[in-house]
Amino acid sequence: MRAVVQRVSRARVRVGGETVGEIGAGSLVLVGVKQEDTPSDAHYLAEKIAHLRIFDDAQGRMELSAVETGMAVLVVSQFTLFGDVRKGRRPSYARAASGAAAEALYEEVCEQLRRTGVPVATGRFGAEMEVEMIGDGPVTLLLDSERVF
Repeated sequence: MRAVVQRVSRARVRVGGETVGEIGAGSLVLVGVKQEDTPSDAHYLAEKIAHLRIFDDAQGRMELSAVETGMAVLVVSQFTLFGDVRKGRRPSYARAASGAAAEALYEEVCEQLRRTGVPVATGRFGAEMEVEMIGDGPVTLLLDSERVF
């Protein structure tokens, strides 16, 4: 699994003009699932997201996590994170998991985050979404359950 984590002042997801997920300060997390991923990948990603020290302490240093601050996380499914553009100009999504398998692991990430006590908002899996965010920092991190970065 892969995730792009962005620290935000606020973020929201709209589907068909309706807001389906919204947070104030916290993290916008785009999550992609590949065919070989398992629940252990989802657990790894959720734990990493919940405990990333990307929020400022009283001295302005990034020393605090979402668990410690109570900052919310907006989780959005993003199969294009497994787009392969090494050949040609059109991305190949051959490594991305099928809809049902991807949705189950995406939901597992969200559930594991909730179990850590982090407030979680979501997009709508499989929908055409408009994602809006106001970055804070900017702070953007790439996570991969294969630990390739």
